Amino acid sequence: MTYCVGLRLDRGIIFASDTRTNAGFDNIACFRKMHVFEKKGERTIVLLTAGNLAVTQSVISLLNESIAHADEGDGVNMMNVTTLFQAARLVGAALREVHRTDGEALGATAAAFSASFILGGQIKGEKPRLFQIYNEGNFIEATVDTPFFQIGEHKYGKPILDRVAVPEMRMGDAAKLLLISFDSTLRSNLSVGMPIDMLIYRTDTYFVGEQRRIDADDPYFRSLSNGWSEALRHAFANIETYTNGDIDEKAPH
Repeated sequence: MTYCVGLRLDRGIIFASDTRTNAGFDNIACFRKMHVFEKKGERTIVLLTAGNLAVTQSVISLLNESIAHADEGDGVNMMNVTTLFQAARLVGAALREVHRTDGEALGATAAAFSASFILGGQIKGEKPRLFQIYNEGNFIEATVDTPFFQIGEHKYGKPILDRVAVPEMRMGDAAKLLLISFDSTLRSNLSVGMPIDMLIYRTDTYFVGEQRRIDADDPYFRSLSNGWSEALRHAFANIETYTNGDIDEKAPH
């Protein structure tokens, strides 16, 4: 399984993804699920992947091949589309192409051909945008009311995002928020694992401001994890205890 998240803010977009891929408890590997298409000063596009690794790698390969063979024709690719909407359509089209080619061999069930993506960034001439692309190749775009998308094993990391994420957040606070979301997921689901890839893109810069890999020994992540656990325990202890006349608080004999 996997966990990926993208959060669009007024100041930019932050992306994070885990790196664990497993085909059983005794077959665990590490693969990058964050891919960047960049032309400094003109565009920065980030693509996060989740699902069947063979499918997502095929989609990335098709996107890269269209860039490599751009001189052979006038087809559109991630480096010449003029909007992020068009980029999302390219990813959807590549996913459908893989489905046409390999879908029957992979099997008829949806689980056998499972792939989803988060696409975001900025192309000069428009504001930063964020999309979630589904297994069928269709997609939706983030809004002010829904500034983040998650794919993969997202349920454990969603509550903190629902409560805290707002478009006007500072980038440092947003990065902290995403890492807390990951910490909650890592504690509750063994199919998501470190290291974590994180990328920060700031509005109108048209280049990756920061991209780093965070492993289990990272001092900040360890401090954040311990601090969040302690903060939760403190908050729980300081909320008024539930009382009801029907509850007997006496110790059993």
